[in-house]
Amino acid sequence: MADYRLVAEARTEFGKGSARRTRRAGRIPAVLYGHGQDVIHLSLPAREFAAVLRNGGGNALITIDLDGTEHLALTKAVQRDPLTRVHEHVDLLTVRRGEKTTVEVPIVIVGEPGIDSIPNHQMNAVSIEADATRLPDTIEVDVTGRTAGQNITAGDLVLPAGSTLVTDPEALVIGFLGAPTAEALEAELAEAEAEAGIERDESDADADATTEGQDEGSAESTDAAENS
Repeated sequence: MADYRLVAEARTEFGKGSARRTRRAGRIPAVLYGHGQDVIHLSLPAREFAAVLRNGGGNALITIDLDGTEHLALTKAVQRDPLTRVHEHVDLLTVRRGEKTTVEVPIVIVGEPGIDSIPNHQMNAVSIEADATRLPDTIEVDVTGRTAGQNITAGDLVLPAGSTLVTDPEALVIGFLGAPTAEALEAELAEAEAEAGIERDESDADADATTEGQDEGSAESTDAAENS
């Protein structure tokens, strides 16, 4: 796990106006808290912080350099503008090397299930407890060759050494269903039509048959003309 470093600046002004000015200056308003210390108000360089999230993920370990004092921290929460996705505010949690912390870790699917198997994803992340300096970016789940009924639960996941699963081990991560046959799909369609009160008119069926016959006759006439 990489250790990222950001140079922060102390904030002495607060409120929406101050926050807007901070963002216009290319920085993000933030707070740093944890271990019973007073909340520290600061700002982070916007571009560098975005690079940390992009390269290290939401659980990246960050060394915050504030006025020459270093603070080891994890990103606890990030507020984004719903339209522009610009980072508007960041909550940072102070951690210490060697201490355990609980985080959500994204699940990454690798491999392809069996040809007749349909994966049903239930969870995108699981909660684990691990050393704050050894948090995984992701947890991989290999679904190669999985068939119907060969489901994967949280307890089946392979966690990094020293990590403990916090999520219920029985929680379903990915279920696998059998692909329906053509006959099953036709039966479901017929059942849905019946429930909706849709009935196929015999005249429509006769018309379809007549059309097919005309098409066949046209094809035969064309072949005869080409052979003459």
